[in-house]
Amino acid sequence: MEGEGGGERKRGVAVERPYKGIRMRKWGKWVAEIREPNKRSRIWLGSYSTPVAAARAYDTAVFYLRGPSARLNFPESVAAAAAAAEEEGEAGGGDMSADTIRKKAAEVGARVDAALISSEMKREADDKEGGDDDQFKKCVGVLERVDLNKMPEDPEDS
Repeated sequence: MEGEGGGERKRGVAVERPYKGIRMRKWGKWVAEIREPNKRSRIWLGSYSTPVAAARAYDTAVFYLRGPSARLNFPESVAAAAAAAEEEGEAGGGDMSADTIRKKAAEVGARVDAALISSEMKREADDKEGGDDDQFKKCVGVLERVDLNKMPEDPEDS
């Protein structure tokens, strides 16, 4: 890979990765995984709808594996994660099992994914409501021009 979050060349095609530790499946899902230190095995962190959720799952895992010195996609979020970890007595860089790290990362990724998807749905609903108001105003304009006191004309008389 060429640096953090950089593109990778695979079979002559440039692949753009917006964040470190994630990739996009052919069908559009974003997945996160991380290599265990001093091992060849990887920890599967999950599959997500958004790249941000996958990147946050990766950040959680790398923080628990390497501690506060880890290189993160969202360094500003590490302060909150570090405070929460210290409250639970699980400071980063410790000897946590791969299963525990996987669970913690999946929780964070799922929470971020749900928040992003719900905010997107809310935004779409707000946009849709605005469109309905415009359509309603158009209908009101047409109704204002109709004289309801006037008897309708019978098409057969014309």
